[in-house]
Amino acid sequence: MNASSLRRGQTFLALVALALPSLGASAAPAAGWKLPVETRTLKNGLTVVVSPDHSAPTFGMSTVYRIGFRLEPKGRTGFAHLFEHMMFEGTPIAPKGVYDRVVQGGGGTDNASTSYDFTNYIVKAPVSALDAILWLEADRMKGLDLSEKNLQNQRDVVKEEIRVNVLNKPYGLFFWTDLFGKALDRWENAHDGYGSFADLDAATVADVKSFFEAYYTPSNAVIAIAGDVESAEVFAKVEKYFGEIPSRTAPKRPDVTEAANTAERWLDQTDPLAQVPALAVGFKLPGIASKDYLPAVVLGEILAGGDASRFYLGLVKGKELLLEISGGTNWPVGSPWEIEGPTLMTFFGLYKPTTGARTVVKTMEGITAAIAKGGPTAAELSRVKTKMESDLYAALETPLGRADLLAIAQTTTGSAAGVNDLPARIRAVTAEDVRRVAAAYVTAANRTVVDRRPAPRPDPAPAKGQ
Repeated sequence: MNASSLRRGQTFLALVALALPSLGASAAPAAGWKLPVETRTLKNGLTVVVSPDHSAPTFGMSTVYRIGFRLEPKGRTGFAHLFEHMMFEGTPIAPKGVYDRVVQGGGGTDNASTSYDFTNYIVKAPVSALDAILWLEADRMKGLDLSEKNLQNQRDVVKEEIRVNVLNKPYGLFFWTDLFGKALDRWENAHDGYGSFADLDAATVADVKSFFEAYYTPSNAVIAIAGDVESAEVFAKVEKYFGEIPSRTAPKRPDVTEAANTAERWLDQTDPLAQVPALAVGFKLPGIASKDYLPAVVLGEILAGGDASRFYLGLVKGKELLLEISGGTNWPVGSPWEIEGPTLMTFFGLYKPTTGARTVVKTMEGITAAIAKGGPTAAELSRVKTKMESDLYAALETPLGRADLLAIAQTTTGSAAGVNDLPARIRAVTAEDVRRVAAAYVTAANRTVVDRRPAPRPDPAPAKGQ
């Protein structure tokens, strides 16, 4: 199981497949290869990133707003997710359905997702559709058709997503919502970003308009376009369509920093829909700007990155305590590069009813302690770093994947061009870096566990006549 974020029209577990091709389809570029990246900021504060690629007459575009789960105000739980949907309800000029018909009618596709630090709107289409799509994107940045009818429609859609993906599904999303809520301390980080029924029901049209005006403003947005375009042409078109949109000052980003935990946190749950017990184990990590973050990404891959990982060999194939294992850094929220503030290194597995969660956790502890003491082997470090670099190149191979990663990088780090430095930074991670991070963060004191077991089944009713 692996998840990207909340995608419109998809379940939470739909994953990054939309943007990332299979790794076997791409070879790593030659050493020294760099993406062409140009960045400009309009007078209204809108940041524009362009990366030309003339290999096909198509383009990918990602429009990222700096509003995600952890940035929504108290009392507005789920508003970031709600607005991911509201942006497709149409505008006074282009009613509901026009955006999708124009994009899809020209052979393109569109989608959106919400994460902790941003909401992104993505499009891939033939380059001949660029002007029309830019016009539509600018039109909905100017203002939406925020009527009571449209609000109620999308409120119902979000609530139905919660029912389908959380309330009426085995395990729900406990390895995200419940684990993060238990491990993280600040309300901004710990609350359920999928949405609170109470907050959604209490929302008024005035509340929604206020939210839009606060966060959906040019100075709080990044647009990245990659594909068969020229930089000067794109900058001119974006200026034409977006340059006159007035900008407002977005709310100040709240303090979302977290210290490492000092004592293990454990949550026992029952699940009436589950057939076998499951557990999620998380370790709190600092944000992407920390020097420890990239070694933590490498460590997460060493522990749970496939059938050669230490947890798979030691828990699934080895002692056979688990039926499966998934996880890594920033899992299941998204890829390791789709985060700004603190996150978790998370591991999820189904365990055999003949064992117990504490036995599994104790075995995990022995595996991680070995890395904290002696570090990874040279072979596994090399293997994991090669895979990570290949994953990155695969993400950048398509115009859409490239545009989205550049827009997110600009939003979360302030530098889209910094994506070009990632391969070298991955290669520079040492065994000592990984050992240090394992010893500092993957500890019992910094560990949070959610143990979710099947609820007891009621005894069958006796047959009539007995």
